[in-house]
Amino acid sequence: MAAAISFTISSSSLWSRLSKPASKFRDRRLRIMAAATGTKVVPAVIVGSGRVGRALLDMGNGEDFLVKRGESVPLDFPGPILVCTRNDDLEAVLESTPRSRWNDLVFFQNGMLDPWYESKGLNDVNQVLAYFAISKLGEAPVDGITDTNPEGLTAAYGKWASAVAGRLNAAGLSCKVLDKEAFEKQMLEKLIWISAFMLVGARHPELASAAAAERQLVFEEGIEERLCAYSRAVAHFPTAVKEFKWRNGWFYSLSEKAIAAGKPDPCPLHTAWLAELKVI
Repeated sequence: MAAAISFTISSSSLWSRLSKPASKFRDRRLRIMAAATGTKVVPAVIVGSGRVGRALLDMGNGEDFLVKRGESVPLDFPGPILVCTRNDDLEAVLESTPRSRWNDLVFFQNGMLDPWYESKGLNDVNQVLAYFAISKLGEAPVDGITDTNPEGLTAAYGKWASAVAGRLNAAGLSCKVLDKEAFEKQMLEKLIWISAFMLVGARHPELASAAAAERQLVFEEGIEERLCAYSRAVAHFPTAVKEFKWRNGWFYSLSEKAIAAGKPDPCPLHTAWLAELKVI
């Protein structure tokens, strides 16, 4: 088993990291420039007409197929199926998608979805970590470029990863194509960020240690700098504990498993704050 990472950070150090002035990045307006740049945007089925779904539709070349709530995914439309719904709507999406097309599903959701994928028999799933922010419907995405990762943080994995990257790149957004291990590390980093910052407005090292131990991996150095940098980049977004089952709930399940086995809670502060907020 790989050793879990361990580090400490004082409150004053954390404040200095979070209060650094973020680099000034210009807001990027969506540019439908595939034709102008010669970039071929692969036509796609887009499931969900919310902020992300509409933005992805705007990035296309007019050949995409939009699936709204209650509608079915077409059987005969080739290409990726970009799933941009809330996590709790994924059951309905799967039911409305022909089984022969399941390997074309590309999931844009945040959170720990691996247990759900496994329960549905979905193997080697196409996934996207969307590090761009869309404050309201119809607005252009703001790229998740930070002072720590100026190349951008958005990443894609799977057979349709290059197609997704091409669509985002054509709209002026960054997107890396990663292998499975690199994607899993980045996915867990974002899960730590969204679970910690949305709970208390600051990251705490016990979540990283618990995630690393559970998945038997070691995060790359600089995890705290990366997460704090992303928080500075989206500092205007309010913090709130949302979609508990898919985010903080995964860490709480690690606590429950350890306690049931007579072991110490690996995330005691996380558990205490959840209880204080009456989330558990």
